[in-house]
This record gives sequence, structure tokens and C-alpha cells, in this order.
Amino acid sequence: MTVLDLRSKLAVLADAAKYDASCASSGTSKRDSIGGKGVGSTEGLGICHAYTPDGRCVSLLKILLTNFCIYDCVYCINRASSNVRRARFSVDEVVELTLNFYKRNYIEGLFLSSGIIRSGDYTMEQLVLVAKTLRIDHDFRGYIHLKLIPEADPLLIEEAGLYADRLSANIELPRDEALKRLAPQKDVGVIKYAMARVRLKVEAARPAKKDRVKPPRFAPAGQSTQLIIGADGASDTEIVDRSASLYAGYGLRRVYYSAFSPIPDSSSALPLSKPPLMREHRLYQADWLMRFYGFSPAEIGDAANDGMLDLAIDPKLAWALNSRAQFPVDVNTAAREMLLRVPGLGVKSVDRILQVRRWRTLRLEDIGRLCRGIHKVRPFITALDWTPGGLTDAADLRVRLTPAVRPVQLSLF
Repeated sequence: MTVLDLRSKLAVLADAAKYDASCASSGTSKRDSIGGKGVGSTEGLGICHAYTPDGRCVSLLKILLTNFCIYDCVYCINRASSNVRRARFSVDEVVELTLNFYKRNYIEGLFLSSGIIRSGDYTMEQLVLVAKTLRIDHDFRGYIHLKLIPEADPLLIEEAGLYADRLSANIELPRDEALKRLAPQKDVGVIKYAMARVRLKVEAARPAKKDRVKPPRFAPAGQSTQLIIGADGASDTEIVDRSASLYAGYGLRRVYYSAFSPIPDSSSALPLSKPPLMREHRLYQADWLMRFYGFSPAEIGDAANDGMLDLAIDPKLAWALNSRAQFPVDVNTAAREMLLRVPGLGVKSVDRILQVRRWRTLRLEDIGRLCRGIHKVRPFITALDWTPGGLTDAADLRVRLTPAVRPVQLSLF
């Protein structure tokens, strides 16, 4: 076997990690190296958050420990039967890369996943050892996200939470039967059990006001998961329902969505073409509506067409167009919950409206100053000097509000 140098390994294993979208670093506890103690920081000047054109965060050193894998998941390019270039980092190499990249201000932390080598226990032990070495031996205070190996010993998973800011175990596919069919060596029950244990440990680590001694820190940024979109035939409404149940059942901070990309030498069980990237974007918007705007999965589903979200307009606008009887709403008297359902008004805009209207009666121009654009808002509101008249019920309202420019599909290859 060819011996690769560190640069070559990095090229292989950074490229292999690009399929995992769950790499955001929000929500962790604040740590820094002020006072000459430790290395790294989770906030402050000198940390650059970079994003790819499709919205993925690349401000972390995002790599696999190895892309060797004993599993043969049909949808994975690193599966055992795949003819790809293989590489493996040692624990010390990952530690060295993380520290050197951080000191050069390339990254704010580490996102580390891995193929399964030898066994789940051995792989998880290696991942934990990286985080432990960074924290204990080098007093690293930056962000660490570890991918869990659900089949590993629960004690290893619990140890991972002591050193990592966030943990994640990917559900992978929206349908359980699809996971059994396309990844027969994975067990969705085992994945859910690992996620449930993490939730219990995260909740136990939250100090109560009466506690004099704080419990040990455990994954302060919580846990996340990822769903692959377009590989198993699941509809958007199925995916939204699955996400809602994951949020409720496991206290997740985020569910990430990754549009399926056909891989070289793929199985005939997989689709031949990739889904539109806009579908992934619409699912993120629907996810946001559930988390921050008070929408239920059923309401999002009501605006879908045969289970699929509209690719031409965002799900909030689609819902409003199907629920015109609830509009227009008066921006000077409407409750926050209803204002959040107005297309074009975000959470910050609504909070500004609520604050300003305590002191003055709002006009349409005031709303224009308080939100990013008035064009989408006008048909759904009334103000002191504005009523939409027949605009709310206009037959061509959808056409008027549909963006003229459509985004271009990107590729991972």
C-alpha cells in the first residue's frame, strides 16, 4: 500500500468529509485563552466563519479520521466495496493539524467523523482520544464536534460528551425501511438509543438554580443529526414529520438536510439523478418555520403539493397563499404569532414592529424600514395608511411574488 504524506491524507480525508452537512458551531459554551491559558477560542476576533455558495459552514477543520470502512452502505462513497483512494490519520496527526490550522486562523475548531475500522468501539475510542488529547494535553478551548458511532460502548459515547461541544449520530434516511435496505449493517434502533442517551446526559448536565456545585460539562452545544434527501423516495412532508419527531424525541439542536448526490459505481437501488438543490433549501426553510415561527408539520404539509414543497416559492408564502382568509393582518394590533406568519416578516422584523408600535401607529413606510423588503409583505397587511384591497385575493398574486431568477444546481464532484 502506498504511504501517503500528511498533505495527501488531508486532501483525501477532507474531500471524503464533504457529504456531512452537520458542521455548524453555534450554541456551545463560551471559552477562550485570555490570560495566557490554553489554546483556542469559541468566539471573539480572529475567527472567520466561511460558507460555501450552498450555505454549508466551512469554518471548521472538517475531516474523517479515515475513509476505510467495514460497512457497505449503498449510498456512501466510502463503503467497503467502493473503489476510492483510501487514507487514515493517526490521532497525533489530527491533533497537529487542528492546532496548526487554528494558530494560522484558518479554522475555529474541529469537526471529526470516521469510517468504521475494526469495530465501532475501536473507532469511537480513536475519535474520543483525539478530543481528549486536544483538551487535556494541549488545553485546547476551541470548538470540537464529534460524530458518534452508535454501535460503540455507551461509556465511550458518554466520554465523548465530556470533551466535545457537540455530538451527532446521523439517522441518514427518512424512512427506516430504506435504512435497512440500503445500509443493512446499521440499525435505526441502535442509532436512536445512542441519541436518547446523549439527550439524557445533556439534560443532566444542565445546572439547576439551587445547585451549589455544577454538574460535569457534557456536550454544551447539544446534538444534531442529518437526513439524506432524495435517496429513498420519501416525500417532503414525510421528511418534515420525521424532523419534528426527532426534535421532540431527542432534544436536537439541528436536523441537517443533505441532497443526495449520485456517486461513482453506485448501486441500481439508488436514483440515477440528484434532486434539485432547491429542495434541500426548502426543507431548511420548513425546518426554520417549525423551530422559530410556530408552524406545525401539518400546516407545512397543507401547503405542499402531493407531499412535495413548492420549489418556486418558499413554504411560508405557499402557506399564506393557501390561507388567504387569515389575511390581511393589522400590523398595529396583530399578535406576534400572527405577524410571524406574514410572508416577508422575519423574527427580528416582527420584534422591531412590536417594539416600535408601542410608541407610534405604524405606516407602510415604517414597515418598509423595519423589514428587508416590502414587496412580499404588502398583500398581507394593513397599516395606518395602507390596505391591500383586492390584492390579497388577486388571482395572479402567486405570479407577482414568484422570483424571476432560479438558482443553479451545484455539484459535489
